[in-house]
Amino acid sequence: MIKESKNFFADKDIQVILGTLLRVGVISSMTVVFIGGLIYLFFNYANVVDYGKFDSGKSGLASVGAIFEGLKTMDGAAIIQFGTLLLIFTPVARVVFSVFSFLIERDYLYVLIGLMVLSIILYSLSDKLVG
Repeated sequence: MIKESKNFFADKDIQVILGTLLRVGVISSMTVVFIGGLIYLFFNYANVVDYGKFDSGKSGLASVGAIFEGLKTMDGAAIIQFGTLLLIFTPVARVVFSVFSFLIERDYLYVLIGLMVLSIILYSLSDKLVG
């Protein structure tokens, strides 16, 4: 009787891990946005917003650095933006995990495809996130 050696991860294990990663990412993002919304409403409930004119730079949260600065002061808008960043980076984390799982399986074609997808995503986000 020859015992067959099992790969480090079976395909089913990787699917479960990826599903859990996506679920945890979305739920944590939703929780952070909800908490940030509560904080924002608690401190800014009396502010009147002029919807006649939109100025995207008015909030001061146009870059990742500004969002992290706002997190230090527990700014509700910054917390909401951070939750949105978590939601954006959840699929990015999935691609990174997929690349590592393909490396473990020694499926180098899919590693290359995953790295190409990751580089396209990061390139497209780099201009918008840095500022």
